Amino acid sequence: MATSSSRFATRLQQAWLTRGPLATSLLPLALMFGALTAARHWLYGRGILKAQHIDVPVLVVGNLVAGGAGKTPTVLALIALLRREGWQPGIVSRGHGRSADHVLEVGPDTPAASAGDEPLLLRLRGGAPVFVGRDRVAAARALRQRHPEVDIVVCDDGLQHLRLARDAQVLVFDERGAGNGWLLPAGPLREPVPDQVPARTAVLYNATRPSTPLPGHLAHRRLGGLVSIADWWQGRKSTPESMAGLRGRPLLAAAGIARPQRFFSMLREAGLDIVELPLPDHHDYVRFDWPPGTTDIVMTEKDAVKITPQRAGDVRLWVAALDFGFDADFERAVLALLPRRSAPPPLTRR
Repeated sequence: MATSSSRFATRLQQAWLTRGPLATSLLPLALMFGALTAARHWLYGRGILKAQHIDVPVLVVGNLVAGGAGKTPTVLALIALLRREGWQPGIVSRGHGRSADHVLEVGPDTPAASAGDEPLLLRLRGGAPVFVGRDRVAAARALRQRHPEVDIVVCDDGLQHLRLARDAQVLVFDERGAGNGWLLPAGPLREPVPDQVPARTAVLYNATRPSTPLPGHLAHRRLGGLVSIADWWQGRKSTPESMAGLRGRPLLAAAGIARPQRFFSMLREAGLDIVELPLPDHHDYVRFDWPPGTTDIVMTEKDAVKITPQRAGDVRLWVAALDFGFDADFERAVLALLPRRSAPPPLTRR
């Protein structure tokens, strides 16, 4: 049931794991991409292009590989950690999949097409102010202007956005590590893996074991349970017990995410009988193409933000919530990278 675009994406991601014919054929493009990436880093390193500071600390969350490595759940868990430590965080993001590039504040009722699916999910699940924009510096400044109480900005997927100066960064890997070790499009890397952990960086592995030589910490990840889409939009929490009534019942599992197989595996490990429907990353769900006879569908939270309960019709939609967190050592490592918390400077409203 996979679409042609999702099949190609799956094929390309498989090619990135080895140095086979498809990956090798793309090496000339990878060399060009690498030269551009190196030149850009050199320009910022020499101060020819200047990183822009804002007036509160910035914590960047990003990854070196294309596709989802777990940045969104990492940002949500960091927001919770920062709140526990007395910070008042806000979030800025590019907002992939948006219909525009301008700076926008994301509200609970902002359409995913305007906000981007991941920023809307961050707003709904994280509860912190979220601003999106192609220019992350402008988005961060707009966030501070509108919400002067915010005393730290978490930048989602901002590792390669060198224009925004950062105080600390979290580098996220999953079990793919660096893949075949080649740059895009011959491999998954947006930039080369460093020989050692960069300054003011904490490494997090969203995997069962470290997948690169860089020292880091393991995230804790499991399926938290299911909840109906109506209850999910009301903010009600899922529980593991909620899956009991669906075991033994045929379920369609829909996933418009970068790596749907990981989601499907989690559902099967929970004892659910599923038929897979992988969809392109950031799939818009403008129309539904459920197979005839479908009665129950389980999907990710990233998918759910694009479907209101009113659109579900006669099909029962279930949202799978992720239980994601860190160990105490990682939390201490991140907090140690941040400056001492202080009140944000006052802003002059325009």
